[in-house]
Amino acid sequence: MIHILASLFIKDSRNYMAPKVRQAYGVLCGTVGIGLNILLFLGKWLAGTLSGSIAITADAFNNLSDAGSSIITLIGFRLSGQEPDPEHPFGHGRMEYISGLLVSVAILVMGFELIWSSIGKLRRPEPIDSNPLVLGILIASILVKLYMFYYNRALSRKMESAAMKATSMDSLSDTVSTMLVLIATLISRYTGLLLDGWFGIIVGLFILYTGGSTLKETIDLLLGQPPKQEFIEEIKAIVLSHSLVHGVHDLIVHDYGPGRVMISLHAEVAVDGDMQEIHEQIDHIEHELQEKLHCSATIHMDPIVTNDEEVLAMKARVEEMVHFLNEDFSMHDFRMVKGPTRTNLIFDVEVPRKTSYTDNEIVNWLKERIHELSGSKYFAVIQIDHEYY
Repeated sequence: MIHILASLFIKDSRNYMAPKVRQAYGVLCGTVGIGLNILLFLGKWLAGTLSGSIAITADAFNNLSDAGSSIITLIGFRLSGQEPDPEHPFGHGRMEYISGLLVSVAILVMGFELIWSSIGKLRRPEPIDSNPLVLGILIASILVKLYMFYYNRALSRKMESAAMKATSMDSLSDTVSTMLVLIATLISRYTGLLLDGWFGIIVGLFILYTGGSTLKETIDLLLGQPPKQEFIEEIKAIVLSHSLVHGVHDLIVHDYGPGRVMISLHAEVAVDGDMQEIHEQIDHIEHELQEKLHCSATIHMDPIVTNDEEVLAMKARVEEMVHFLNEDFSMHDFRMVKGPTRTNLIFDVEVPRKTSYTDNEIVNWLKERIHELSGSKYFAVIQIDHEYY
């Protein structure tokens, strides 16, 4: 149904990363979610009233809160699609993350309320009426929630949307909770055991787990996460595909919300190259990154020596030392500056955030190895950079 509606009402509906398309999908899915959850609430409330089941009634109000969550998601997508303004020059894309945060909080609140209600049911157990209408409503609810989980999860992956992922997990928790309610109802029907309260607590604990997981993921997005490795590789592949670029380093990805990603990097170019030609190619690379990856790029040119045999040979030897220390380390900005008594080897070493070495240990080890090359002829000047991915 969602795909049919999208093809009818969303222009260029397969361009999932375009801001306007994301906003349209958010509004569409939010509207459908509101409608389905209200219908589920009415059906389960009727079933809970007829059966006298606290678990079914609580599940009904859970769906009512889901309708509120869908409203939050809808508003979040509407706000995130606003154009940048003087107060928010990087746009409003993170409103989508905030809406996902609010949905996660709503899931947690519902989990706590369900556990509290279920504890009360344990103290005062009552028989459950499980007529065919009640059972039919519960089964229909499971099928609807499975469908909502499926389409929200599929779109969250295509759009890399935290809000839709939170909504899909909410739908999955509802599916499991309603299945447990159905099991409790059937057990009561055929055995007479009153497990309504116990199953309500199990459902509540599952909802708390789901809400906690989605809350953590959304907070991580707001705090700032490393970009996906595939995205990093795409950036490097595009930049290095141009003949005048010899290397890439100091790559930083700034995420201001879906479709509002900015990157900065250093591109190594020949020190004796035609600066005008190089600058023109760098401009072209920035436009290509914008077109292919939907990100705004700022590229700094780093001039390096490419035709001095002595410099290249020494660079290769130092690079071997860096990789011997750790294969994940890399070196860039290598220069040789000769003086009257010694030659300075100036370079940066880029290391991952997780490493067993301290910055001082890396610097001291490399300085000792370089000093051993030929006594005191060489002196290392080393800058340690840490990766942002």
